[in-house]
Amino acid sequence: MSEKTSKIKRRDFAKLAGAAVLAGPSLNVLGANERVRVACVGYSDRFRGSLLPCFLHHNKELNFDLVAVADLWKKRLYENAKPEIEAKVGHKVDTYVSDIDLYENAKDVDAVIISTADFQHAQHATHAVNAGKDAYCEKPMAEDMYSANMLLDAVDAKRNAGFAPGAVLQIGSQRRSGPAYHAANDYIRSGKFGNISYIDLCWNVNQNRRWRRPEALVASLKKEDIDWNMWLLDRDPEAYQFDPRKYLEFRLFWPFSSGIPGQWM
Repeated sequence: MSEKTSKIKRRDFAKLAGAAVLAGPSLNVLGANERVRVACVGYSDRFRGSLLPCFLHHNKELNFDLVAVADLWKKRLYENAKPEIEAKVGHKVDTYVSDIDLYENAKDVDAVIISTADFQHAQHATHAVNAGKDAYCEKPMAEDMYSANMLLDAVDAKRNAGFAPGAVLQIGSQRRSGPAYHAANDYIRSGKFGNISYIDLCWNVNQNRRWRRPEALVASLKKEDIDWNMWLLDRDPEAYQFDPRKYLEFRLFWPFSSGIPGQWM
C-alpha cells in the first residue's frame, strides 16, 4: 500500500469497523490499487449480525474490502462464513483456520476485525498488532490486567517505532456509539429535564436463556472440526478437555469468562 493509503487506513478503519460508523463524513474513493484489505477474525454471531452489516454500509465509500476470514471451527468457516461473505461482497474470500494461519499466509491483509470469544480478545488483538495489522476488536478488551497490559505494551511498541503498521487499535464499547444514546445525552445536557439530582437505573438481562445456544448447534460441534488447544490459548488443555458447550457458551464458565463485570462493564 502507498503512504496515502496508510494515512486513509489510520483515519478511517476504526470508524468503518465498529457500530459507530453509521454517520461518518465521506472521503474521496481511492482506486483499486489503493484499497484497504480487511480480514475477519472470528465469524461470530456478533460479526454476522452487527459488524458485517456496518462494514458493508461504508466500505465502498471508503474503499475498504473484506478479503479473508479466519475461524477455528471448520464447519462454520467453510459452510457459513465463506459463502455468506462472498455473497455479500461479490468476490472470492480467502479462508484461514486461525488468526495465526491468517497472519502467516495472508500477505495482502492490512487490517482485521476481531470478534472472537471475550477471553481471547487481548491475545488475538496482540497477535494482530505484532503482525502489523491495524485492528478493531470487540469489547471487552481483556478479562484480566495481565492481558490488558500485554496488549497495551504491544501497541505502545508500535507507536514508539514511529507509528508502525499495527499501531491503530480500537476497542468496541457497549452502546456508547448508538444514535439513541447520543440523543438522550444531548437532551439531558440541554437542561430540558431541569436539575437532575438522582438517577435510578435497572437493566434486566440475565434471564435463564441468556448465553445459552440451541442444543442442535451444540451437538453439531465436533472435536475434529476445531483446534481445541488453540481455542484455549494459555489455558491448560489437560485441565479443560474439549467441551462444545464451553466453546459456544463460554460466558457461562470459569475461567473463560469473568462473568457480569467482563460482559457488561
